[in-house]
Amino acid sequence: MGSAGQDQGAASLWDIATPSRRGRLPGVSMAGFRARTTDAVDLGVVPYPAVTVALELGDGALAVEDADGRRQSGGAVVGLASVGVRGRGRDIECLQVRLSPSVAHAVLGGGCAEPGAGVVSLEDLWGREAVRLQERLRAAGSWEARFALAEAALLGRYEAGPAVDPEVAFVWGRTAASHGAVRVERLADEAGWSRKRLWSRFRSQLGITPKRAAQLVRFDHAAHRLAAGHGAARVAAETGYTDQSHLYRDVKAFAGVTPTAVAAAPWLAVDDVAWAADGHRAES
Repeated sequence: MGSAGQDQGAASLWDIATPSRRGRLPGVSMAGFRARTTDAVDLGVVPYPAVTVALELGDGALAVEDADGRRQSGGAVVGLASVGVRGRGRDIECLQVRLSPSVAHAVLGGGCAEPGAGVVSLEDLWGREAVRLQERLRAAGSWEARFALAEAALLGRYEAGPAVDPEVAFVWGRTAASHGAVRVERLADEAGWSRKRLWSRFRSQLGITPKRAAQLVRFDHAAHRLAAGHGAARVAAETGYTDQSHLYRDVKAFAGVTPTAVAAAPWLAVDDVAWAADGHRAES
């Protein structure tokens, strides 16, 4: 088994398991969560630059709800840049999968790329295959076996699913690598497309515009620096915001709270344990 354990604060509420080896499908990361308490859990989800799939595997009940009141249990898919999402339940045991937008387009058939998709049911996207996978995951004897089952299902879907345009994948990759600092016009030139064509294809395949993608990636970078204990003024200056007020507006728009509240967000407290392999540990 890979790293498992607890972080400070909210992370101590969870036993967290991660795969012992790197997966075969780039752009996919997984972690297993088991609540250490039977008390009710109610967590606000901080938007992240990936599509998240949550599969409930225990005897408890996990419900994922978006800002529009759409509520899914069992297998829930949180679309890219969805805001106002909350996870609620008791005695939770679940597998979470993070999919890069390019992978999600193939694996989920583009079903979560519709603007405003928010939270959707995996069963609505995969049909009975989602139910069968959940049953097999519940019956598996270890987290490592669960990770292997999930990876096989994702790989099969990816190979059979629709691929994004290479130019769209390139622009997303450049956006992520630069923490959202490269202008859309420059990315369009590098991809060999007009700005209008890039905007249209990117949005139709990933569900958001290139500008919104850059804002999301920059917000994520800033949020992790805030969670690492850096002050808002320093974070704003070092992550490309015009000033501290600009950072405040973006954090409020994505997370619905202030930078101070984001810094203490329980959802971010588990990242250094569950998602350390993603390379999103905030810099010192």
